Amino acid sequence: MVAAASTPNPECGSKLLHNLPASHPLPPEASTRGGKIGHQSGHLLRVLGLTFGLAVTLGGTIGAGIMREPGEIAARLPSAWLIVGAWLAGGAYSLLGAFALSELGAMVPRSGGLYVFAKRAFGDYAGFVIGWTDWLSLAGSTAAVSILMGEYAADLFPPLANHAPLTGCLLLGILALLQWHGIRWSSWFQNTTSAVTAFVFLGLIAMALVVPRTAVLAQPVHPQPPSTVPFFIACVLVLQAVIYTYDGWYTVVYFGEEVRNPGRDVPRSMIGGVLLLTAIYVLVNVALLRVLGVSGVAGESLAVGALTKLFFGGYGGIAVRALMIVSLLSLLNVNLMCSSRVLFALSEDGWSSASARRVNQGGTPSVALFLSWVAAVVLIASGSFDRAIALTTFFLVAKYALAYIAVFWLRKREPETARPYRAWGHPWTSGAAVVGSLAFAAAAIAGDTRNSLYAVLVLLASYPLYRWVCRLRAGAEPA
Repeated sequence: MVAAASTPNPECGSKLLHNLPASHPLPPEASTRGGKIGHQSGHLLRVLGLTFGLAVTLGGTIGAGIMREPGEIAARLPSAWLIVGAWLAGGAYSLLGAFALSELGAMVPRSGGLYVFAKRAFGDYAGFVIGWTDWLSLAGSTAAVSILMGEYAADLFPPLANHAPLTGCLLLGILALLQWHGIRWSSWFQNTTSAVTAFVFLGLIAMALVVPRTAVLAQPVHPQPPSTVPFFIACVLVLQAVIYTYDGWYTVVYFGEEVRNPGRDVPRSMIGGVLLLTAIYVLVNVALLRVLGVSGVAGESLAVGALTKLFFGGYGGIAVRALMIVSLLSLLNVNLMCSSRVLFALSEDGWSSASARRVNQGGTPSVALFLSWVAAVVLIASGSFDRAIALTTFFLVAKYALAYIAVFWLRKREPETARPYRAWGHPWTSGAAVVGSLAFAAAAIAGDTRNSLYAVLVLLASYPLYRWVCRLRAGAEPA
């Protein structure tokens, strides 16, 4: 059904200009993007470079996962070598994906994330489903991160206790105002918070690696609870958790239209970002294992917090909460920026209100930003963000698979299209990424069958909705 949607559908109002091969570019006056047709007040600005690309890769990935998952993983695996190997395996899988998506990001430099690739390769229906579920997933994630950040803020400032949702909404509103001022403001904030997060982690790693061995041996450890899960299943669960912790390494593709040199900087941002993430994640676990041992890490729900307490004593709790707030602010800024770009791209292609394509003079899709903020606030107020995330997890793993398959499909269908970067090791690396994503999908479905079934029902219901939107588009467009 997805493949069939790649054929132009007159009922959906498909334009000839959307189906021209990329080897025949349109003249500037015919473009519907970049501040021409459809942009009355401004346009997306090509002002982002490699620094921002690395910042959104780190900021869109490093969060609560690396704080909490080491303890969960150490409780399932009996050996330090297996633990470090799991984090290396997650980095290797992400690197395979980065090779593939770097080709697509350099080839189709348009803001909007994986929606852009799904629509280009598989047609309108695939783009419609991936775009809207991605936007909903980002809204749910934004709501969840906002509440979590409100909880950590209450730990530092007791008067905020019992007001985590309100605090989260206020902080989210401040970030929305910052982004409304323009892409330069939001990119500066992203660069700063991501740099602080990375340097703090690297500082903790350095301190852990230079601690005298006698001090390490003197640290008390917690007895590791016996695992009742079979070893193979434990490995699957661990890899699934690690892959989720790495999720976000592709964030730069949400800003392809705003990167000054996407053919160069998008691949460098993704591949370099994955390598940097892998180094941080692996070294964090090496540091934890060296200081606390496997049993000590397994006994900690917030293992990095135990490390800061060792180094800073009574101030360790404050330090780790401050680090969490900075990293969550960075992640929240990325989520809000990405969700506005997805809605902006959907609007440009006629799948959302035309007003969402408006861009202010600072280069921010202001209406899309406002609607994304409203969606997150509604999910916070209703408390339904967990369900939104659970339902869209199925589509998250589907996005991985479709994006990697798109590399094969577009090479076959558009062999003459310019590719500033070609996936290293293709077809073997891209094929391995496809196999890994399908295995990841199977594990996700097996791990949450109920919500996966709900997601399939949502997918079935989306097609009639898609046809209805097509009829609306056909009625609104001139012949």
